[in-house]
Amino acid sequence: MAQCVQSVQEFIQDSFVPMVAVLCSEDAERVTRKNNLSFPELLRPFCRLTSEGHLRDPNNQVVVVKGLRISVTGINTRPPQTTELHRLLSQAVSVCQPPEGSPANVITAGDYDLNISDRTVKASVPWYSDWKETLIQLSSSNYYTATTAWFETYRENFLQSMPASEHEFLNHYLACMLVVSSREALPTEQFLKLSQEQHRIQHSGEYTHPKWFIPNTLKYYVLLHDISDGDEQRVDSVYEEMKQRYSTQGCYLLKINSRSDATSSDEQMPDPWSQYLHKTSIHNPELDEESVVNNVVENNIGAEEDGFDPVTRDGVLETHPLQLDQPTDAGYPGDNGSQPVNSAEITGPQKQASMTSHTTTTPRGTCLTLNDHDRIRQFIQEFTFRGLLPHIEKNIRQLNDQLVSRKGLSRSLFSATKKLFGGGKVPEKSIAELKNTAGLLYPSEAPELQIRKMADLCFLVQHYELAYNCYHTAKKDFLSDQAMLYAAGALEMAAVSAFLQSGAPRPYPAHYMDTAIQTYRDVCKNMLLAERCCLLSAVILKSQAKYSDAATLLIKMTSEDSDLRSALLLEQAAHCFINMRTPMVRKFAFHMILAGHRFSKAGQKRHALRCYCQAFQVYKGKGWSLAEDHINFTIGRQFFTLRQPENAVAAFRHILINDSKQSAIQQATFLREYLYVYKSMTQLSGESPLPQLPLPCLHSSQTRVFFGHDRRLAEGEKQAATHVSLDQEFDRDLSQLWRELEERVVAAANRGTVPITFQPSQCCLNSQMDNLKNPLAVVEEPIIVEVVFRNPLKVPLALSALSLLWKFTLKDFSGPHGGTIGETITNEMEAASSKETTALSDIIDTQVIPEFTMSPEETKVARLKLLPHKTGELHVLGVVYNLGTGDLGNSEGSLDSDLMCVRGQQNLEIQGPRLNMTKEEKTSVRYGPDRRLDPVITPPMPLLEVFFINFPTGLLCGEIRKAWVEFVNVSAVPLSGLRVASTHPEFFTFGSATSDLTPVTPTAAEHCSAYKTVATPPSVAAVTLVSPAAFGVTSGDRAAVADIPLTGGVLGPGEALQIPLWLRGPDREGVHEINFLFYYESTEKSTKISHRVLRHTAFICASRSLSVRATACRSNTLHSRERDEKNGSMLVLVDVENINTSEAGVREFHIVQVSSSSRHWRLHKCINPAGDKDSKLASRERGKLCFRATRCRTEEVAAEKYTFADLNLGNEQIVSSTTPCADFFFRRGLPFEPKRGGVASGGASQMRRQSLTAQSVTDDAVTSIVRKCSEVELDIIVLWKAYVVEDNKQLILEGQLHVALQTIGKEACSLSQKEETQEMVLLKFKPDVPPPVSKPSLEELSHLIKTCLHYPESYDHPFPQKSLCMIPVTLMLSNCSLARVDVIIDLRHKTTSPESLEVHGSFTWLGQTQYKLQLQAQEVYLLSLKACFFQAGVYNLGTPRVFAKLAHTSAMCETSQQSAMPALIIINNI
Repeated sequence: MAQCVQSVQEFIQDSFVPMVAVLCSEDAERVTRKNNLSFPELLRPFCRLTSEGHLRDPNNQVVVVKGLRISVTGINTRPPQTTELHRLLSQAVSVCQPPEGSPANVITAGDYDLNISDRTVKASVPWYSDWKETLIQLSSSNYYTATTAWFETYRENFLQSMPASEHEFLNHYLACMLVVSSREALPTEQFLKLSQEQHRIQHSGEYTHPKWFIPNTLKYYVLLHDISDGDEQRVDSVYEEMKQRYSTQGCYLLKINSRSDATSSDEQMPDPWSQYLHKTSIHNPELDEESVVNNVVENNIGAEEDGFDPVTRDGVLETHPLQLDQPTDAGYPGDNGSQPVNSAEITGPQKQASMTSHTTTTPRGTCLTLNDHDRIRQFIQEFTFRGLLPHIEKNIRQLNDQLVSRKGLSRSLFSATKKLFGGGKVPEKSIAELKNTAGLLYPSEAPELQIRKMADLCFLVQHYELAYNCYHTAKKDFLSDQAMLYAAGALEMAAVSAFLQSGAPRPYPAHYMDTAIQTYRDVCKNMLLAERCCLLSAVILKSQAKYSDAATLLIKMTSEDSDLRSALLLEQAAHCFINMRTPMVRKFAFHMILAGHRFSKAGQKRHALRCYCQAFQVYKGKGWSLAEDHINFTIGRQFFTLRQPENAVAAFRHILINDSKQSAIQQATFLREYLYVYKSMTQLSGESPLPQLPLPCLHSSQTRVFFGHDRRLAEGEKQAATHVSLDQEFDRDLSQLWRELEERVVAAANRGTVPITFQPSQCCLNSQMDNLKNPLAVVEEPIIVEVVFRNPLKVPLALSALSLLWKFTLKDFSGPHGGTIGETITNEMEAASSKETTALSDIIDTQVIPEFTMSPEETKVARLKLLPHKTGELHVLGVVYNLGTGDLGNSEGSLDSDLMCVRGQQNLEIQGPRLNMTKEEKTSVRYGPDRRLDPVITPPMPLLEVFFINFPTGLLCGEIRKAWVEFVNVSAVPLSGLRVASTHPEFFTFGSATSDLTPVTPTAAEHCSAYKTVATPPSVAAVTLVSPAAFGVTSGDRAAVADIPLTGGVLGPGEALQIPLWLRGPDREGVHEINFLFYYESTEKSTKISHRVLRHTAFICASRSLSVRATACRSNTLHSRERDEKNGSMLVLVDVENINTSEAGVREFHIVQVSSSSRHWRLHKCINPAGDKDSKLASRERGKLCFRATRCRTEEVAAEKYTFADLNLGNEQIVSSTTPCADFFFRRGLPFEPKRGGVASGGASQMRRQSLTAQSVTDDAVTSIVRKCSEVELDIIVLWKAYVVEDNKQLILEGQLHVALQTIGKEACSLSQKEETQEMVLLKFKPDVPPPVSKPSLEELSHLIKTCLHYPESYDHPFPQKSLCMIPVTLMLSNCSLARVDVIIDLRHKTTSPESLEVHGSFTWLGQTQYKLQLQAQEVYLLSLKACFFQAGVYNLGTPRVFAKLAHTSAMCETSQQSAMPALIIINNI
């Protein structure tokens, strides 16, 4: 908004001023032309009076005239024609633009902060944060609302260019200055000629213009004297003669040109004429917008913009409907060549435009001094006070007298108006009821015109009260005569007069203005007068803070006949909406859009752009996407039209980067416009850096970087290791598992400790990883960057020549102190050209994707490859590509693709994770670095590829399969230290160092057994002692990391190695994910990368096979050898069930061998052999085997070796103490578990064994001693073969199942029970009460003593000869514990079961029937007893009851011991 220093009253007064004509002689014109000015132009800066004037009204009241300005023009000045007027107004508005680079003017309206960039210094409207206070000031302010500078320029030029009309006299001439030079030979005769000429012009009827106010025009005689070239005495004498003839009030001597030559003085004189003659002379080199618009049409960027025809633009029409009712052939003085008048002048904008184009640098007033300025100013004051104002006062009195005499009224018009208003009012007819009498003309002597003439005179001299009364009277007369043009003029000026009256005796009659505007527009069809009326009323309403009424009025005046006027009025209406007490910001924005549209149709591109930009501040970011798209599209077109392609590209960019809701056709239009503008900009800018492209959307945070080469796929039976690829989804838990595996294998390679500098290997980097450190890449190995693009549009996109943009710093890491840094190289220049170049291929090979198409709204990834050939530091900056439209299916596709294809780039800027460690970081928002795109290229490293041969995908539970693994070094560097770690170490083995590796090829081993077999018939178990260390097991733990033997410890470049691999199917059915991590190092230890890893994930589907259940129970016999070794035997029952459901084609299982492995026990003999044939189990069949187990020899136990005992049920013995049977036995156990700080199972058993040696008398010691009696550490290995029919071929599968016997009498199973899901643990705030000390159970206490009866199985006795049969029986008591035990033996019968009575019949024990003994640790005690029988029969001798307790536990009662199995004896009678 521009600041306006005038008040509303001053503005209206300056709009209607007394008009004075000038008629100069040729000599007088020549005198003024020395200053490059005409006489009217010479007077123009001094036409405002600096002092007050006075006159008296018809009632003899003094009227004070303040700040009066007069308009002095040449008598032959003609107003411009309508078409010329519109052209000049359009030019004036075009020149007046907001200054660029001015400080931003931010205004606050409601919730919006709007930036209005113009010349506003301070506006009297609520546009600042303190808008309420401004509103209060506004209500009492005398200043009208500030408007835009271009609107004020338009309004001023419009009002000054209004042609004279018959229905009003405000712009008719009141006086005429006759100017003669003092150099004339006879000045008085020249004055007479000029006077006669003026009289002829006014009264001859030859000229319709100019218009004269009254017939008796004031003639003021001016003698112009050139001081530098004139006779002073002669001038004085002539002037005295003039005063005698014309009186002192009618003539004046004006002396000017005190300086003869402008160059003779160095004094810089002020130029007050420039601001009046150059209001539109701001030179703008880009003013010629016609050529720009034509260029737009030619370039198809806006040929159909806004739907307007350039022929009908403002100022171009040959005829215009807005011209006044004046004859087109009106005559003006000076039109013909015979006219002696030489003071021709054009008015307002036309004159200013001509001065602008021809005399913009011509100095003015060069012969005038400051004294001359004062003389001119004094001349105007004398003319006004002594000539003009008395003349106006006299005419007011004369008109008043004429009206009174003609009307027969009283002497005063005041009383006349009172009488007129005092009577009954005549009802006024509406505009619709009046007939069209706009063409009615009154004669010049008509009393109605005399009233109007008197009203205009009073208005010009600021006597607004009398003017209002006269206008009101004339209005009623005109309405009664239905002279609508006259009535509208009277209504207009009556309203203005009512507003200008001091003290505001009556409110502003806005309805007068509304009626006048409607009459001008609808009845008289005169839009110029209607527009003037609208401009006056709007400024009055805004001064009264009636912004809503002003906006309504301005909007009503918009029409299709003038785009420029409509645009300016719509813009003012928009500012009215924002100035309301409650700002209507959205209405402001909407009407600014309408104004911008009309500015664009009027050719005012800069103003249109400004309106759209100001409105965009309201629509931006409010979710009105369609409105934003329209505004951005229009702004982009306007910027391009104004030859600002950079701004146009930015505007179009906003349309494309947001999620548009436009249709596909509209989006395609936007894209084509953008590509065209973008290409035009690049052609103008030349060799500039590639600008940023908005499409497609680049999701930088989802960028992934992969370090690795293209691995070979499977070849025949070879299956390549899966490792890491971009096709795999990131799993945080799986990543943590790989990290722990790597830590475990690194620790194994570094003597059990993980180095402090350890960093886990990361082959694929993404946003979920810790990217704080620069990743390490290897020279000559590719780097693949996966970039995620999204097409937000509903139209396809075609990308071509897609590649990465990078910067590389050469660095040699082999030198001291971390290496030497070389030069920095970038491929920006090469990437700017879409042609493939090999300039930098010796440093980094950059892959170029020739075509990359994206479907509508598609998200697609592009994988771009870099291959570094030098070491150093690489920085991936972004992607560069050609962008074009995807609709290339037409026949002209190739041509269009060349035209509508541009090249640009997008930066890859990744924001790191938010820092949240220190207090400062927690209280602020800071982000760490993300260096995944900044790898360090290190020297060469070995590269391993792993292939699996004959690797199965499905196995039976416990099945043993032999496969092969091949290791290939594909790099130029040897590798060493090859190791492997796995989550399932029990799944595979490479065999022990002593294992037989024959056959040496996969083909030779195809039909061979995986086991080492020996032809041996079934017999007593074969025993072998094996150390766990021979199979890589130490301290009772499973082998988590396996070393892979290499020839000479090194695998050279290009070399390959094949070794066997034994696999065992998991014990639990289902799909199992098994992870392998291969670890290897370089032979050079000075590399930046300490080691490398290769991952492999295998999925094995395990099917059911056999279920083995085993139970250990005490033996019922005691052999002589066992007596020496104490407690030396037990029975092992093995129950085998075929649970296979034949889904794998398994016909039957054969149990070929049962082996055992333990440090204390071994299987000795199979009690129930099934002949030479091994056991066969079809589907759902079960079988039971019984074995005798004996303790190992003392020397075997002391060696801490495992004893393997093999009991083959067929003719072939499988050596279980060799690979792979022993390997899988030692690798048995639970799957890999991440370390959680708990105690390992092996550690727990070791602690339990250590606790047994404690000789304390605590409850824990008692429990341990008691439990030890029933503990058994014996592992049963069941080896089987399965016959499978597959593809009409019979295959033999083999496998082994493990059962761990821990406790006597407790069944163990080969299938581990499914773990129950843990329930959620509630949060506890108090410490748990310590659990009570566990006490041994009765079952555990019943195993302290082992009993056994020794007697003859049958006995012959002659009962007829001897009635009593006495047989000696020995009771063996064996202490199974490591402590002393008190034993009580009770021989009395205590049986309630009738079956038992039948069994033992009637017999009795003779002698002592109850004993109390104390047995030492593991002591065997023999007790001799005698049984007495009375008759023959079968008897059960197992009736003795044994009670035992630990000797040192006095508080504990004796516990009944488990009885032996039934001891049957047969008594025969002979």
